Amino acid sequence: MLEGLRVIEIEGLGPAPFACMMLADLGADVIVVHRKNSARAPGMPERSLIDRGKRSIELDLKAAGDLDLLKKLVRRSEALIEGFRPGVMERLGLGPHDLSKTNPDLVYGRMTGWGQTGPRAQTAGHDLNYVSVSGAAWYASNQGEAPFTPPTLVGDIGGGALYLVAGVLAGVMAARSGRGGTVVDAAIVDGSAHMMNLLMALAQTGGLSPARGQSLLDGPHWSRCYVCADGGYISVQCLEPKFYAEFLTRLKLSDASDFEAQFDAAQWPRQTALMAGIFATQPRDHWEEVFAGTDACVAPTLTPAESAAEPHMADRGVWQTVGGVLQAAPAPRFSTEPNACSAVIARRGEHTQSILDWLETE
Repeated sequence: MLEGLRVIEIEGLGPAPFACMMLADLGADVIVVHRKNSARAPGMPERSLIDRGKRSIELDLKAAGDLDLLKKLVRRSEALIEGFRPGVMERLGLGPHDLSKTNPDLVYGRMTGWGQTGPRAQTAGHDLNYVSVSGAAWYASNQGEAPFTPPTLVGDIGGGALYLVAGVLAGVMAARSGRGGTVVDAAIVDGSAHMMNLLMALAQTGGLSPARGQSLLDGPHWSRCYVCADGGYISVQCLEPKFYAEFLTRLKLSDASDFEAQFDAAQWPRQTALMAGIFATQPRDHWEEVFAGTDACVAPTLTPAESAAEPHMADRGVWQTVGGVLQAAPAPRFSTEPNACSAVIARRGEHTQSILDWLETE
């Protein structure tokens, strides 16, 4: 779908390379600039899944000759993505102002946690810090407990990489329409706060309380995961009354007075304790059978490997093993394109010579 779009990625960590992987999944020609002679961190594979579908060139961006090569790449590309602290690329002579002289239509994607401006812009941080300050971590725990560390998907990917992808594509569309290049300031605090608008809409209707454990999605006995007898977990989230009724029917609790009041927050702690005791009596497989094919909104909580084998996920081919690496297929899907993980995972510097040869054809 993005055939014809060329993106230069400056090697980094986390959300920026993920965003570039997604662009490559969608068909963009992504050239990742790996640091020349850079030793891999202990435990890091020679081929990182995050580099699938990309071409790799090794450059030393502090060397004048390699700096010139990067500018040649920029001249023949529509976007560049980097994920350093504000000012790092400027000190290399590769900031937006510098590269706009090379390519006035360049879309310059910048991925940070705090953003390019503001009191925290020059300070270190990680996913948990960003989503905590943005408000996105506030409801991440049960009442009376400290918010736990959510998977970095919430900040790095949800609030970061996906907003960077949207911003870069919007910039490219504008540049192609003759509006020139732009700088995309994608900050995890911005994106994760923006995602909170879904919950803030609930606040308008009274469905979201400032107090944790008192809202429709973080307090009820019908919106949480339970431990099963075998140590497995089952997720329950039957918000609508008709789904809650189905949930109780499948548990043979339709006439149980303890569970009649679905939305009485005062009863949720006691109802949760009772429900926990019920689910603890049988293994996860048993509960999967009880709720299979129903609208009770109950599903097992799976590891990635278990997810790959789950019938629905397997039928859609969501998880695939390519070259011995378990990985999720590209998303979203398109009716006119295949949805397989056919892209090869690039090795560092694998395409250096072929890219240099291509640049010489300019």
